[in-house]
Amino acid sequence: MTEAIWIALIVLSIFFVFVLGKDFFKHQKVLENVSVVKTATIGFVVNFFDVLGIGAFAPQTALLKFTKQTEDRVLPGTLNVANTIPVLIQALIFIQIVEVEPITLLTMLLSAAAGAVFGAGIVSQLSVQKIRLTMGFALLVTAFFMLSGQMDWIQGGGEAIGLTGWKLMVAVSANFILGALMTAGIGLYAPCMALIYGLGMSPLVAFPIMMGSCAFLMPPASAKFIKEGAYNRKAAVSMAIPGAIAVLIAALIVKSLPLDTLRWVVIGVILYTSFVMLRSAYLNKN
Repeated sequence: MTEAIWIALIVLSIFFVFVLGKDFFKHQKVLENVSVVKTATIGFVVNFFDVLGIGAFAPQTALLKFTKQTEDRVLPGTLNVANTIPVLIQALIFIQIVEVEPITLLTMLLSAAAGAVFGAGIVSQLSVQKIRLTMGFALLVTAFFMLSGQMDWIQGGGEAIGLTGWKLMVAVSANFILGALMTAGIGLYAPCMALIYGLGMSPLVAFPIMMGSCAFLMPPASAKFIKEGAYNRKAAVSMAIPGAIAVLIAALIVKSLPLDTLRWVVIGVILYTSFVMLRSAYLNKN
């Protein structure tokens, strides 16, 4: 079954590259005024540390806001589209090297994808005001999960590589919700890792599950954003290519880094960006 999942990810990769490429070249004469150097650097940095457990969405939002590279209205779509290819590469690597019980892996991946399709159809239609509020609160949730990990508030973990019965039902249901929330810009990695720890699974199993969940949910969700034109084309593509290179470097060359201090910095940046988003929504409300 693992081989079937791997093949499915390759098919999704081909599908997504075709959809994105077709849309990008169709609109190549009306691309946004974006700095390729800035967005490429952002894509490389956030995806490098994404593989190592930092997460991409929250710091990427902060950096895009700080450098003024895209509008708030298209932030969720831009984040999803830009990170789809890097995440697919992550999943292809980690699903092969970390063992997970096949039924647990497959059901959690499919539930996340179903949640994303449901969520993207709603998020792509939201107003700028609602996007700012959603992103602001989503970043607060992300910061909470990262802080929980740093402070060891999340207890659990074990040696299990799979789930059965009510635990599997909880995992599948929760992953559906996380898939939907991811289309609003909240990263799935931290809450998914917390879920896996809480259900008594091995911490190592979190990597193929959370990466695979994102890899299955992001192509269909991103395709919806692309269809609606609800993303920054130039920023997304210029972040995706160096992001894919960064994933290969981090996953295949870099084995470990002292990331504790960096995580604290990221938490601070996330909280600041959440404040900026919520403040903008409050000051510009009708």
